[in-house]
Amino acid sequence: MNELTDKIASREAVVGIVGLGYVGLPLALSFSEAGYGVVGFDIDPEKVALLRKGVSYIESIPSERVASLVASGFDSTVEFSRINEVDAIIICVPTPLDEYREPDVSFITSTLETIKRFLRPGQVISLESTTYPGTTEELVLPVVDSIPGQVGSDYFVVYSPEREDPGNKSFNTATIPKVVGGVTEACTEVGRLLYINVISEVVTVSSTRVAEMTKLLENIHRAVNIGLVNEMKIVADRMSIDIFEVIRAAATKPFGFTAYYPGPGLGGHCIPIDPFYLTWKAREFGLHTRFIELAGEVNASMPEWVVSKVVGALNSQEKSVRGSRILVLGIAYKKNVDDARESPALKIMEMLQAGGAVVEYSDPHIAAFPKTRKYQFDLKSLDVNPDMLRSYDLVLLTTDHERFDLDLVLEHARLIVDTRGVFGTKHKHVIAA
Repeated sequence: MNELTDKIASREAVVGIVGLGYVGLPLALSFSEAGYGVVGFDIDPEKVALLRKGVSYIESIPSERVASLVASGFDSTVEFSRINEVDAIIICVPTPLDEYREPDVSFITSTLETIKRFLRPGQVISLESTTYPGTTEELVLPVVDSIPGQVGSDYFVVYSPEREDPGNKSFNTATIPKVVGGVTEACTEVGRLLYINVISEVVTVSSTRVAEMTKLLENIHRAVNIGLVNEMKIVADRMSIDIFEVIRAAATKPFGFTAYYPGPGLGGHCIPIDPFYLTWKAREFGLHTRFIELAGEVNASMPEWVVSKVVGALNSQEKSVRGSRILVLGIAYKKNVDDARESPALKIMEMLQAGGAVVEYSDPHIAAFPKTRKYQFDLKSLDVNPDMLRSYDLVLLTTDHERFDLDLVLEHARLIVDTRGVFGTKHKHVIAA
């Protein structure tokens, strides 16, 4: 333990990041900038090739930053045998839901199976992928226990949930406090030391299960409150009340209220998925998480609500969905990011197309429609201009990117359905959804 902690404290330790996506790449760069040797591991050779050229594939990370760190020693590879070169292994792989909305931890298990034979004494393994309480003990610990050595003295196992918030201008990887829980007290201390030179604050907890549950509580808190405000939006709409005006007024109360905003549904890799990790695990204990599942049902139903508003808006112009030309503004799951994972805009586009509409999109952050398992559109982002806006029967705003010229849209679009409350309710050709 002393040798490892000394290497970490002196920044002589080499850190290996497994999974170089929206979580792993920012973390890898942060460790590199803090003075650690870093090796990034990924199964995608295209990502590795780009990084080795100093090119970023994530919009919020400038290529100049990547190139500078590559020049100073940051490396990336698809060769997992190099795991034996690193002192710390941080796993940042996806944890989606399967077709039955149950946890798919196959990326974790396949990663562990791949690196197992390359592990050596004197390493710390940190799992950051969001998952259900007990994952570290049930999946990571047995792999480490199966090789020679003792956990807590030869190997150190911790769970430290990622807390990335793409597009957040106030917080980044280095400034968001880090929660760390270890299998043993020694593991927790090694985990704390691993992150403290990179993250501004490290919060230690008593176990990996507590750390795992912490991440789920954070995201369930958001999912439930967004579900509440989405339901309030539907009620307010029936009463001809502007829910966004209501929220702005309620937010003036200096205590007891936190503003959450409605939208076309939930997106991203965390909020739509993580609550179901807990509902699945709770069933093992004979529990039915009704509150969480109800919020999930409300949020999952929002694309249908938006489509119904589109149908109503077109009907008001004596038009049907079939044959109408519809422009979707924004397919990213949140404003100012280039990530469309689980974006409700994709579901909405599929439903409109199934109804016979001609659907196209504009998103300044996503040049071509992304490859997904669920949705297939052979489309590229269109540039917004007055003539093209006037050519559509309806413009549907699903993501309120700051790069959209909303005044231009308001002036030239013939009919607008607004899911984000950015146009207000004073314009006759704007329908709130």
